[in-house]
Amino acid sequence: MNQTKNSSGTLALTETALMAAVLCILGPVSIPIGPIPISLQNMIIFLSLYVLGTKRGLAAYLIYFLLGTVGLPVFSGFSGGFQKVVGPTGGFLVGFFPMALIAGFFIDKWWEKPAVCAAGMYLSKLASATLGTLWYSFSAGVSIEAALAATVVPFLVVDLVKIIAVAAAGPVLRRRLIRSGLFIGPRRDSEKNSYSAA
Repeated sequence: MNQTKNSSGTLALTETALMAAVLCILGPVSIPIGPIPISLQNMIIFLSLYVLGTKRGLAAYLIYFLLGTVGLPVFSGFSGGFQKVVGPTGGFLVGFFPMALIAGFFIDKWWEKPAVCAAGMYLSKLASATLGTLWYSFSAGVSIEAALAATVVPFLVVDLVKIIAVAAAGPVLRRRLIRSGLFIGPRRDSEKNSYSAA
């Protein structure tokens, strides 16, 4: 029993570290189109929720966030440091925490229903958008309307495309992890019985 628990703990740590590494590798990749670039951060966070579940997905993002905060160039545009977190766009980095919590709730509960999860992910974007817009407005000294126009409106369609892609790929990833015994996140009893018999 102890050996099984140790194996599960090691697997959990390994998978969490791997997703944090994926965030560190792909998070800096961005396309500058204004004060907020198009990046892969939120897309990878959403995918990590399918792969890890909400708690460990949050842990993976926390590792990434802390690495960037202490200066590693893992944020968009290969930037990093505390000044990035408290800078005009730092509200979005902080906003990814409640975003992951909200999206994770939908994904853990309805992961086999892409439309429901897509709606949940898009809803979760309101959390990061709200914090990001308010902080950008304050730190840049612009109106809320100007902040929205600069940091949220240009990404509405792009974010929708990314969310649809994740909602399509996420269930496939989680299903394969469950069948291979590599998913140790939250599952309903019916799912445990179904996949253990597969």
